[in-house]
Amino acid sequence: MHFVKSILAALLALMTISTAHAQSLPGGFVYLRDIDPSIIQDIRYATSNNFVGRPLAGYGVGECVVKREIGLRLKAVQQELVAQNLSLKMFDCYRPARASLDMVRWSQNGQETVAERRYNPKIPKTELFRLGYIASRSQHSTGAALDLTLVDLKADNSGKYDPSKAYADCTAPVEARPPEGSVDMGTGYDCTDVKGHTAAPTVSPDQRAWRKRLVAAIARQGFVNYAKEWWHFSLPGAGGAAYDFPIPPRMK
Repeated sequence: MHFVKSILAALLALMTISTAHAQSLPGGFVYLRDIDPSIIQDIRYATSNNFVGRPLAGYGVGECVVKREIGLRLKAVQQELVAQNLSLKMFDCYRPARASLDMVRWSQNGQETVAERRYNPKIPKTELFRLGYIASRSQHSTGAALDLTLVDLKADNSGKYDPSKAYADCTAPVEARPPEGSVDMGTGYDCTDVKGHTAAPTVSPDQRAWRKRLVAAIARQGFVNYAKEWWHFSLPGAGGAAYDFPIPPRMK
């Protein structure tokens, strides 16, 4: 009996160590789901539904990881939005530095597939870094940057991405683009086109109003928008060193 108890105790200790390892995050990072589980998450770089067409290096799971201060500010934004039957939806949060290097390698592989061109219909992917659409050293890796949108909680958001379907490019009308389960901002997420610029004059009045509403809601908590991407926001002063830890599974 003593031998059995010793084995059980050893197994329990191993499980505890394994759980702690899987749950631990460095540098004051936390899982956003632990701060506000009501914020919708669609971490696209953990899937094949992104401009690279596969999960990026370091995205072990589709979990939004943020600095605690940023998580608390997002929670405050969400509380305001929920009262308006709206919700935040996170596309990207902390990004391991190795994922940015993965993007660099992708841009230099000499190929441009039809699926990739959906995201940059007018710009060769070799130009995306020079034009400021992708950064080899991203603020996402410091924990200071976020990609997000708004969801109308009263709308039908049941549409799902079908990898076998030939969708139109990211500048096309919302009915022809891949479904994102969010309000129509005039382009899809990660659309490297002038139409994706926050103040683009070519979007409709309704789309422009949604963009302004998103920017205003986030700005009330100190976040600043990147003018070339309506979905991209950062918190001044929240950055620092870049991190490269992979995103581990969150233990429930």
